Amino acid sequence: MLTAATRPDDLSLNRWIQTQTAVGLARQLTEVTRAWHAEMPGLSGAGLALALAACRSVSRSMPPQIVVTGPTSASLPIRLTSGVATDVIRSATSTLLIASFAAHGAHAVVEEIGRAVDRGVEVDLLLEESTHAVAAFSALPADVRIWHRTGSDGVMHAKLLVADRHTAMLGSANLTNRALSDNIELGVVLRDPAEVEPLVRHFRWLLSAECELVRM
Repeated sequence: MLTAATRPDDLSLNRWIQTQTAVGLARQLTEVTRAWHAEMPGLSGAGLALALAACRSVSRSMPPQIVVTGPTSASLPIRLTSGVATDVIRSATSTLLIASFAAHGAHAVVEEIGRAVDRGVEVDLLLEESTHAVAAFSALPADVRIWHRTGSDGVMHAKLLVADRHTAMLGSANLTNRALSDNIELGVVLRDPAEVEPLVRHFRWLLSAECELVRM
């Protein structure tokens, strides 16, 4: 549709924008047409499409992505926690690092972790022992490594899911049915390896023998 538009106030283009149902997409496209009108109204839609394609071809880090559980609005382009969690797990080719304070149910996530193990992915689960979170993962193969915090000072309250060293989801949601489907939760997905790598190094240090804060 963009390539067929001759100017930013093309009525057909504006009508098409209003039919877009993806969360936040119509607002984003409207902002593009406003910038188009303000900066270079004589540019054709085909010219703008070519410029956008050229921008996409330039290698750059992906911006953080907001994820939620609960109601969505038109304010931000967001995705639901449950779907993003399974996508992150599926993207792993060598390692998965998962931390959760509580875990219950979340069968789709647990099954996806099992499929990752089947394709050779090494999985580490860092769980809070007092919530008996480990029970949610009882169906997983025995070679999945499960870690608990040592001592009684504080709890393991982090919520984290990292695929290899390239993608990480972190936020408020535990791996429970309610947190993935019913609660109001907020999180973010990082897809820039430069941001994910230090996060992985920190948690790998927590799991190391030199740290002595967790046990397997």
